[in-house]
Amino acid sequence: MSLAAPLPFIDLKAQRRRLGPQIEQALVRVLEHGAFIMGPEVRDLEAQLAAYAGVKHCISCASGTDALMMVLMAKGIGPGDAIFCPSFTFAATAEVVALLGASPIFVDVCADDFNIDPVSLKAALPVAEAAGLTPRGIIAVDLFGQPADYRALQPLADANGLWILADAAQSFGASYDNRRVGAVGDFATTSFFPAKPLGCYGDGGAIFTNDDDFRDVLHSIRVHGQGRDKYENVRLGITGRLDTMQAAVLLQKMTIFDDEIAARNAVAARYAAGLPKEMIVPTLLAGRTSVWAQYTVLLENRDAVQQKLQADGIPTMVYYMRPLHTQPPYQKYPQVPGGLPVTDSLSQKVLSLPMHPYLDTPTQERILSAAHRAVAA
Repeated sequence: MSLAAPLPFIDLKAQRRRLGPQIEQALVRVLEHGAFIMGPEVRDLEAQLAAYAGVKHCISCASGTDALMMVLMAKGIGPGDAIFCPSFTFAATAEVVALLGASPIFVDVCADDFNIDPVSLKAALPVAEAAGLTPRGIIAVDLFGQPADYRALQPLADANGLWILADAAQSFGASYDNRRVGAVGDFATTSFFPAKPLGCYGDGGAIFTNDDDFRDVLHSIRVHGQGRDKYENVRLGITGRLDTMQAAVLLQKMTIFDDEIAARNAVAARYAAGLPKEMIVPTLLAGRTSVWAQYTVLLENRDAVQQKLQADGIPTMVYYMRPLHTQPPYQKYPQVPGGLPVTDSLSQKVLSLPMHPYLDTPTQERILSAAHRAVAA
């Protein structure tokens, strides 16, 4: 048993030490002006995020899940509709489809980048018609920080009259073909959950679009479907607002975001160079950058290695041990013919190592040494 103190999986306290005074001052400003709902910081944040992503509009909201839900509501998704999405993802991706009465159709992912497989998607397209469903859209998840292959997905979407929602909950700050996430796909969403590369101090999310009319509908949905004022309701909506305190925190974190992304990439490079060959490191594909929301390796004896690392004070996580198509709420929904073999295989092999911008070289050397011991044992 290691006598060294266990490491944090994500060190939010290090970021807090760096930004503490600025965030405290920002929160005090909110306390003083008292506009706790939709205060000026929310508008400032939306403007900064839209400019950062390179789109006309950013609509902030209460969570990454709400962001997905609001987009689907704005597109009129409901019973009889089909949305294609990966099974190798967090539950929110398919959950919002099912909550609206529509059907997720589960598609396999690629073994090299963990993202939705265009070949599998093409094979899944006839499933909707066979099930008596109307195909409406694709939710492409940018898993672990690297964008999906939108260059390959777009022709499939265009040929079948589908839109693409880029689920960028883990990839905001990354780019695809020199376009930042947010400007990729027909629209995009992200999450500001605290563990995300750009995270607040609670729940939060955002939607990105260049469509003025779509923005207006999202604004309405965000506040109970309001019309000219909050007592006129022109459609069904939700309570989807991002509160001002969280916007104030995010504005301060935006000032160091690019620096933190660079630090994440340095950590990823050290992992790629120093991990044992038994751990297959992630592939960064051409034309893409990653924000490394997670650093996820593949190995055959995952569970045994995880236990040895834990005993050495090295925390790890498995994302995702149980793919959605295997779980009770989603087993009834269609999937690509032939099943999802890559998804099933990955769920048995993936292991995420500590990843954050403040993982210094000596600490990472400790992780690397422990990884070599674990696979050799």
